[in-house]
Amino acid sequence: MNIEELQVICKSNAAVTENIKWGNDLCFCIGEKIFLVIGLDQSPTSAAFKVLDEEFEEMSHREGFKPAPYTARYKWVLAEDINVLSAKEWQHYVTQSYTLVKDKLPAKIKKELN
Repeated sequence: MNIEELQVICKSNAAVTENIKWGNDLCFCIGEKIFLVIGLDQSPTSAAFKVLDEEFEEMSHREGFKPAPYTARYKWVLAEDINVLSAKEWQHYVTQSYTLVKDKLPAKIKKELN
């Protein structure tokens, strides 16, 4: 897995934007809310994303993962190397994170996105 492959997965969802935040993090957003962050200045490349509440404990203790700094309280995990997940797993977790973030958007923004 590489950054370009993750970009393709992220952009396969509707109304996704991407930008650089904090100087070196590639962020993918829906309605200006982040659903995936890729650390560009890290080796290996890491990525953080939101998971289901019931998945958080298991995922944050899985080998190669930890609670995401600053956002763990919102059930975000950090994959310390993007290669710890297969393309199929990335597809699942990116889509799930996108949906979890999109579902929390205000009704007005959801309407504008459609």
